[in-house]
Amino acid sequence: MTRGQGTPGPRGPIDVLVVDDDFMVARVHRAFVERVSPFRVVGVASSGREAIDAVDELRPDLVLLDLYLPDVFGLDVIPRLRTAGHDCDVMVVSAAREAGTVRGAVRHGVVDYLLKPFEFEDLRARLERYVAQRGRLLTTVVRGQADVDRVLAKAAPVPAAGGLPKGMSVETAELVERALRTADGTLSATECAALTGVSRVSARRYLEHFHTTGSADVSLRYGVAGRPERRYSWRV
Repeated sequence: MTRGQGTPGPRGPIDVLVVDDDFMVARVHRAFVERVSPFRVVGVASSGREAIDAVDELRPDLVLLDLYLPDVFGLDVIPRLRTAGHDCDVMVVSAAREAGTVRGAVRHGVVDYLLKPFEFEDLRARLERYVAQRGRLLTTVVRGQADVDRVLAKAAPVPAAGGLPKGMSVETAELVERALRTADGTLSATECAALTGVSRVSARRYLEHFHTTGSADVSLRYGVAGRPERRYSWRV
């Protein structure tokens, strides 16, 4: 495996290394990344040691880094990369929700932190934001504070948990919340729709809202074939 010579410009391909110890998850994440232009996956690693070796060989621009690796904690990979002289960016993709872990990721300079499990649209939004910021870093000439502010600008934060996005009603949100709270285990969007009487698309939208705001957890159930099913449960 080799990478092309030279550093790509802001409009060139962005090479990505996917790091995850679960080969099925790594395969899904690889497929997600390859659907977003101008990203291309140049390798997959399943441990911290493999990740460091892969960065040495492939010189990716961005590493999608899981934290629960079999040999080291994912955040410990980052200083090892820096010590070895690698300046690739790192985006954490992990189920780790601990505040200390998130703070540690920020201190290590990660470009983003995405909680597992997630949908393609969740990752695409962050990859597109990364492209925009990377382009600003590569092309901006800093003449004053305004230029610095433009380089560091990011997308607007997710709305606070207390509010509902436009087009969502309090009544339907309460129906979906009640279904989650009283469910014996987890619910899929289809099951939630049957319990509440709303469409599957609407149920999925409310379930994802609760997940985004931290009120609900999501797990993936893998079937014999096809994409994994997202299942939701209310956080106690």
